[in-house]
Amino acid sequence: MMHMPTLPMMVIIAVFGVLLFGKRLPEVGRSLGKGIVEFKKGIRGIDDEVDEAANRQASRTLPDEKPAPKQVAAAPQYKFDPYTGKPIEEAKATEEHEVEEPANR
Repeated sequence: MMHMPTLPMMVIIAVFGVLLFGKRLPEVGRSLGKGIVEFKKGIRGIDDEVDEAANRQASRTLPDEKPAPKQVAAAPQYKFDPYTGKPIEEAKATEEHEVEEPANR
């Protein structure tokens, strides 16, 4: 479990920062601060976009509106009985009718 750094730990970190960055330490701190601010702005922007999308979705379907009826696919036209495997007479008659119809034209 992480805990807050104690005073001696913070002093060691500060000494290490001064030794490593020297005169540029304020500049590095400023850059780090700007980076954190930009990160927070980006996260806030994403949250705003999610909220807008949710509001748009909610406004599209009003509570008074009935949802559009779902389209049901037409029953498949079997040429063979799915249980017995025997040909269905209607399919044969339809095929013969389709073949004869272009010949009459």
